[in-house]
Amino acid sequence: MPVIQVENLTKRFGNFTAVDAITFDVHAGEIFGFLGANGAGKTTAIKMLCGLSKPSAGKATVAGFDIYSQTENIKKHIGYMSQKFSLYEDLNILENIEFFGGIYGLTDRQLKEKSETLPEMLGLKNDAKKLVGSLPPGRKQKLAFSIAILHEPKIVFLDEPTGGVDPVTRRQFWDLIYDATDRGITVFVTTHYMDEAEYCNRLSIMVDGVIRALDTPQNLKLRYNAASMDEVFYALARTAKRTGD
Repeated sequence: MPVIQVENLTKRFGNFTAVDAITFDVHAGEIFGFLGANGAGKTTAIKMLCGLSKPSAGKATVAGFDIYSQTENIKKHIGYMSQKFSLYEDLNILENIEFFGGIYGLTDRQLKEKSETLPEMLGLKNDAKKLVGSLPPGRKQKLAFSIAILHEPKIVFLDEPTGGVDPVTRRQFWDLIYDATDRGITVFVTTHYMDEAEYCNRLSIMVDGVIRALDTPQNLKLRYNAASMDEVFYALARTAKRTGD
């Protein structure tokens, strides 16, 4: 069974249809790229899948739970990280681990173990009591991802997680993603970096609220006679008529 199943999922705001009857599945353990220019409807779709926004029509399950009636169960079985907000910058690293670990329901023993192993794994052992706000962007993003999967969720949603960090750090971040999928965590990621799109097992590309393409990066390049995912993305995105997400 796919870990995410979506059928004709729709979200309307008055006369405006932000997400227009999208249908797709996400397989367990894969890296699924969810692409689209600003205004495509990506963020609105993610909010529905995370149980944060009620759909106008259609149906979907996430980790086996219905997005209409079982949103609290969904929240317990997913992780979430965005570029805009993931950690409390006025708390130190250990305090963030303890805070989010408590929200995720980790036991005292699990929290103690994570507080010891996570900073060391990320090379932050000597910075464990530093405020998160004082960390460089790259280290902050890697910490945020590790905390998002602190509870070993079935799925982690990453909304433009590498925005604002340098290429070397982005590549290191993707090493963490690969490690998570090796442990059985499914990754659902949005990104504006088309080199990162190449790292995904499959990609969907949204334009004006609908999915215009869904396949592996290699198959999409073949279909659009493109040398890179940049060319595929631009071929589709330039047909967009709206500009606000």
